[in-house]
Amino acid sequence: MISQTPLFIATNNGDIGGGEVMLLNIARAARSLGHSVTIVGPSQPAELIDAAKDEGFATVTLPATNRRDYMAQLRVWDKRQRQGLLWCNGLVPSFATSGHKNRIVHLHQIPVGKQKYLVAPAQRKALRTLVPSEFMTSQVKNSEAFPNWVSEVSSPLVREQVGETIRVGFLGRPSMIKGTHTLTKALKLLSALDKKQYTLVIAGEPKFVSEDDQREVETALSSLGDSVENMGWVTPEKLIQGIDMLVVPSTWEEPFGLVAAEAMSARVPLIVSDAGALPEVVGKEYPWIAPKGNTAVLAQRISDLADALIAHDGNLQDTISDSYWRWQESFSPEVGKERVRRLLESVEVK
Repeated sequence: MISQTPLFIATNNGDIGGGEVMLLNIARAARSLGHSVTIVGPSQPAELIDAAKDEGFATVTLPATNRRDYMAQLRVWDKRQRQGLLWCNGLVPSFATSGHKNRIVHLHQIPVGKQKYLVAPAQRKALRTLVPSEFMTSQVKNSEAFPNWVSEVSSPLVREQVGETIRVGFLGRPSMIKGTHTLTKALKLLSALDKKQYTLVIAGEPKFVSEDDQREVETALSSLGDSVENMGWVTPEKLIQGIDMLVVPSTWEEPFGLVAAEAMSARVPLIVSDAGALPEVVGKEYPWIAPKGNTAVLAQRISDLADALIAHDGNLQDTISDSYWRWQESFSPEVGKERVRRLLESVEVK
């Protein structure tokens, strides 16, 4: 595809989640490569369209306030008006434009339930089907890995010495699938068995989380009493400046692991679960991996990592350095831009 060919990127949602963060990353990369980029989304929610406008992107706002209307409007617009390549950023725009030519299908989550039956129709006549990890290629037929990338999270090269209380960070939506309750139970177990003291520091809001899920997580958090700090929504930099380690305890099959990649870029000590693509992101030989949902093992990993921090363990510092370079070589914006370049050069728009 030559740079003069217009590129349209259709969002999955009007509000911004992980997939929409990647949409903007892709748009920035394509624009920097000289492509004309237009973002397509619904009139409500308008968060994504507003963010695109703020960054100077051309936009197409379709008159829709719910998913069904958005899909209908997108199909009509795409059939009648689109000229160029359509990058379908999620299952919603992919299925809505099923059978149309000159499309890239990009799925950010593993289809579950009835969604599984929408994938094959969504792929019909698509030039490529992209997913964010090799793990997810095993879940979606005829797909190829197109890993996500994240900007570097700035943090001090030399971290402060660990204090009397170990500050354990959690970044993201407090929810069951993200393992907030598992982490809470692990810290509760450590409070009874470990001489070290711990505080859980949460950065994130329960966006897209059901009320039942929120109540269950809140109940688990309340069991820690005063050993919880809830920062609400803050930047990753703000959280990482005030913690000793970050834990990504997901219990669902993560299609990628943006938070883990951000932690690697920030050189912060990191523990992840083995859910989905997380081991693929950190590297399968990474030493600080715990089985998903296993409270006892997670507690032991946290305690061992705290001991290594206190002892200024050289192996830990080597691991942190290796993780930073893994981010640089695999998940940095420069690498992402090169992926976009190779992909767009390889597709033929007819």
